Amino acid sequence: MQPNHTPPPPQLPRPDSSGGSSAPSPIDMRVSPPSEPSNHQAPNKRRREGVKSVLSTVFILLSAPIVALLLIAFVFQSYEVDGPSMESTLSDSDRLIVIKTDKTWARITGQEYIPDRGEIIVFAKLGTIDPAAGSERQLIKRVIGLPGDTVVVSNGQVTVYNDEHPDGFDPDEKGDYEALIASRGGATDIDISVPDGHVFVLGDNRSNSLDSRTFGIISSEEIIGRLSLRIFPLNEFTRF
Repeated sequence: MQPNHTPPPPQLPRPDSSGGSSAPSPIDMRVSPPSEPSNHQAPNKRRREGVKSVLSTVFILLSAPIVALLLIAFVFQSYEVDGPSMESTLSDSDRLIVIKTDKTWARITGQEYIPDRGEIIVFAKLGTIDPAAGSERQLIKRVIGLPGDTVVVSNGQVTVYNDEHPDGFDPDEKGDYEALIASRGGATDIDISVPDGHVFVLGDNRSNSLDSRTFGIISSEEIIGRLSLRIFPLNEFTRF
């Protein structure tokens, strides 16, 4: 009898460490999850995030008042009416929004800011002092005369003369504010020419208003801005 020889199992090829192989090695397609940060990295990360949060808060707290001041100086400002000089258009204690962008743009472009006739403006009259504020008195009036006009006020009647109206016209009758003039009275008569860079202003309550009949024309440099909105009382909200 011949011995029964069992053939040895076939040998699988193995990768050769030297670079040679009789067959390619299998590829592992499993994806390993990202490694978790070590214990000493987590506190550092939280610390950095905390510092960023504190810096962001400090930046907001510091920048908010600066932005507010810039808006007030160059964009718009809230005012409260004090006195009856603009009745019945505006009443005492009305809250207003005055726009300053036109004046700001005029400064940027090196021009003089001259509002339109009939617009209501806020200005700081040089040479007058507001005891409460300790600075020039800020007034709100309506623009009546523009550069090149001659404004005549006689017995409460206002007449404007210029190249377009050599015979004169009444701005109260031609303006869209006619029905809002509370009084056309006043004891002061005046005849004045308005030079370049200046305007002539009057209050709508002519018999009780300190305006250009008393302190003369105002320069564009004195103008702060023009009235845009009345926001209080709420039931009298008005866009000008």
